[in-house]
Amino acid sequence: MSFDINAIRKDFPVLQRQVYNRPLVYLDNGATTQKPLPVINCVNDYHVLKNSSIHRGIHFLSEQATEDYENARKTVQQFIHAAHPHEIIFTPGTTASINGVAFSFGEKYVNEGDEIIVTEMEHHANIVPWQMLCERKKALLRVIPFSDSGLLRTEELDSLITPRTRLIAVIHVSNTLGTLNPVEEIIRKAHAFNIPVLVDGAQSIQHIPIDVQKMDCDFFVFSGHKVYGPTGTGVLYGKEKWLEELPPFQGGGDMVDIVTFAKTTYNVLPFKFEAGTPNYIGAIALAEALRYVSSLGLDSIADHEHQLLEYGSEKLNKLGFITLYGTARPKSSIISFLVNGVHPYDAGMVMDKMGIAVRTGTHCAQPVMQHYGIGGTIRASLALYNTAGEIDAFIEAVKKVKTMFG
Repeated sequence: MSFDINAIRKDFPVLQRQVYNRPLVYLDNGATTQKPLPVINCVNDYHVLKNSSIHRGIHFLSEQATEDYENARKTVQQFIHAAHPHEIIFTPGTTASINGVAFSFGEKYVNEGDEIIVTEMEHHANIVPWQMLCERKKALLRVIPFSDSGLLRTEELDSLITPRTRLIAVIHVSNTLGTLNPVEEIIRKAHAFNIPVLVDGAQSIQHIPIDVQKMDCDFFVFSGHKVYGPTGTGVLYGKEKWLEELPPFQGGGDMVDIVTFAKTTYNVLPFKFEAGTPNYIGAIALAEALRYVSSLGLDSIADHEHQLLEYGSEKLNKLGFITLYGTARPKSSIISFLVNGVHPYDAGMVMDKMGIAVRTGTHCAQPVMQHYGIGGTIRASLALYNTAGEIDAFIEAVKKVKTMFG
């Protein structure tokens, strides 16, 4: 499939609708992406013709669902270039993946006085689980700051790392600033002290090619609904050596080997971390989404989105009444801004009536807002199906906001 934007948009039925008698311009992709027909049809077909619980049945439907589920695992492995399929753990999403690592890793390796390092630009999902761990274990949370342009101050990592540092968790692409963080540099510095690194890929998986072996991260997490797949799906990638060592973070069916009242032994990877009946239809549809993205080519997607990002940023800057947040390069498809003198909620409501869907508020990243001393921003986040014409409509809506509020 070539990158034909008109053909691509036809794959997304929601983009054909109107809101308030205006064409929908969907610029809230950082929150969730829309779903293409192959993913929608995959989910529907499974519910209509194929549904059966996996791993436990010997009948035809169960065996077919099991095969499709395990093939989905291989699809994810290939998409992020993991070494083994059993390094792919299916979860309900990024948040669940991070919470799982925080609990499991924390129980085994973190003690009183130990330290976890995160960054100032993290999503709450990559802050709160580590805070909970630190409270539970009486450990310390340390923070890599960022500059006003949105550039992570990685030079401060040298002084933040101590003999008590147990893990570093870092967002790959900021969901508020769009900054593409130098995760490979951070990982090299961490590994020099044998410190593992978790990378939150929720805002990178849909925009740029991911190679976890080249990156050399110890854990990589993402959500299916951010990459054109179903909600309630996600992935925890972990290097085999870590997944073998870590205890399970959930107990139940399928993650066990032998259960007695005296003792339970656990299943092999990856099943050790997948307790209960999983969202197997969601995982299979997530694999369909990844195949769809692969058919377009992540390099082509990145190029298209970068052009839109630069076009939109330039047009906003020229208005003369906008403050942009996150101007550092390189960055991905996020434009966070304020219309000077206008509350972001008011701006968002006006834009909504013009058919423009943007996000307003803190974007689950309150420390970022605290850095700038603001209560929130307007966020326009781009995806592979957005167009220059939609950017033009978005700019006209911003102008309307300024006209209405002065």
